[in-house]
Formats: sequence, structure tokens, C-alpha cells
Amino acid sequence: MKNVIITGASRGIGYELAKILADQGHQVLALSRNEKPIQELSHKNINTFSFDICKAVDLKKMIDYVSKEWKQVDVLINNAGKLLNKPFGEISSQEFEEVYKVNVFGVAEITRVLMPFMKSGSHVVTISSMGGIQGSMKFPGLAAYSSSKGAVITLTELLAEEYKESGIAFNVLALGAVQTEMLEEAFPGYQAPLTAIEMATYIKNFSLTGNKFYNGKVLQVSSSTP
Repeated sequence: MKNVIITGASRGIGYELAKILADQGHQVLALSRNEKPIQELSHKNINTFSFDICKAVDLKKMIDYVSKEWKQVDVLINNAGKLLNKPFGEISSQEFEEVYKVNVFGVAEITRVLMPFMKSGSHVVTISSMGGIQGSMKFPGLAAYSSSKGAVITLTELLAEEYKESGIAFNVLALGAVQTEMLEEAFPGYQAPLTAIEMATYIKNFSLTGNKFYNGKVLQVSSSTP
């Protein structure tokens, strides 16, 4: 059984991922700013506490937990994301920075501080978007969000190269349309072909086995893009 950390676990794909992994016997640390939905599951294999990926004090709380309870991390799923759907000309520099703080800087920092607890065979999976793929269809209003999702793709490629001798794998899943609250915020009224549970099942399987086949890769997991 694996020790798995999931960010953005209060809703959507992250929430379903935590349940699926825990039901299969894995130990899950499910992190999000709103910990109540996970707490209400009262699952013996899930631990949670309020966690803001941008706050140093919360990162320390996570490290203290891992140091005391686990000693090692087998899988990190960087699922937390911040969406901003707003015309480019109306986005303030502060708003742009806030998106990057979660989607890029937060991903980099949580990965960095957890590296000492990873070993050969550990897997870092970062959830990106088809909007971050160069040459993919782009949509007005998503300049901050989609560009941040492109940044973590390149970051992952760099980490895979830097740590290639360690046996730790770094991969990205660029997701297409999945029926989640975030999709509804980006594309109101659009009906996606995949549910959060279906995508969570795919990500679960990839996070547990994908490191045997891939490192430094971005996989486009998309049957439909709005």
C-alpha cells in the first residue's frame, strides 16, 4: 500500500481520488483549504487538515505530519488549481500572480519540500489542462489559467531531468473536459463527456503505475475539449 498526498481534495476530481485510493487501502493525506468535505467521510485511511498551498505554515504542518506518521511519500498528486475566467485586458497583475501562486509556485514548493521523503519508485503527478498544451485550442478569458498550466508542464520536464538518477518519476496529465465545478466556472452550461469519478479512476491508476512507463512526459487525457 502507498502513502499518497493529494492537493485540491475538497471537491471534484481530488475528492473522488481520495475516496478511491483510500477504499483500496492506500494511506491518503487529502489537502485543501476547505477540509470539511473530506472530514465528513470519516475514512480510516484518510487524514486531512486545512491547507493553503501558498502558506509556509501549512507546508510545515504537512512536513511535520509526514515526518511523524509516514517517513516517506510514494505518490504526490498536484491537483490543486485556481481558475480565473476574465478578459485579459481586465486582469490585474495581482490576479495574474494569484493564479500562478497556486498553479505554479505552489506546485513547485510542495514538490520541493517533499523531495527528501521520496525515494526510487516515488511518483509526482501534476494535473494540468489541455489549455496548457502548445498548439491546442485556446479560449478567451483563460490567459492566466492556461498559461500557468503550460508552465507546470515545462517544470515537470525539468524536474524529471534533474532527478533522473534518483528513480523518482515526474509526469503531467493534461486533462480535457471533465464535469466538475471548475469546468462549470470556465464554461457555464457545457456538459462534459466524463465525470469526476471516471477521471479520478484513470488518474489513480496512472499515479500508481505510470512511473514504470513514463518520466518527464505530458499525457493528453482528453476525449473532448469545450
